[in-house]
Amino acid sequence: MEIRKRPALKLKKKPLENVLNIISLLVYIGSVIHLFMHWSSLPNRVPIHYNLVGEIDKWGSKEAIFFLPITGAVLWMGLTIPEKFPHLYNYLVVLTEENIKRQYKNASTMINVVKNEILLYIAYCSWKDVNIAYGRDVVLETWDLPIFLIILFGSIGFFIIRSFRLQ
Repeated sequence: MEIRKRPALKLKKKPLENVLNIISLLVYIGSVIHLFMHWSSLPNRVPIHYNLVGEIDKWGSKEAIFFLPITGAVLWMGLTIPEKFPHLYNYLVVLTEENIKRQYKNASTMINVVKNEILLYIAYCSWKDVNIAYGRDVVLETWDLPIFLIILFGSIGFFIIRSFRLQ
């Protein structure tokens, strides 16, 4: 079905999507509050970049620590908008009258899950940056990015496989 001929269906959010939105927003807001609570005592130099093995390879002024939370908010809002327009997505399967609602719902749920995984990771990174700036050890220091990427691409893979099963 051509994109121009696809119906724009009004889909109701699944409870899972609402729960994910609430949890990720609460964690994100908590990380921003954490940042503001520690702002006055943060050192003037904070970590702003890590290499692939999780070692800090660039330091910056403490104002740079706001880059991640701002990026997180922009990405979350930016992914919330297309989540509502699944008729504009590209699909790996042929859309038919029988499967279009299932495919739209699956794709829109995938965007929601990915959006919230990204926001949770950014909230964690913001918390981690504050703690590292103080010289504290962080639990997942070298493993956080690989774990995040496995979760992110695992989720995408799950929804792609599900898309084929929902044909």
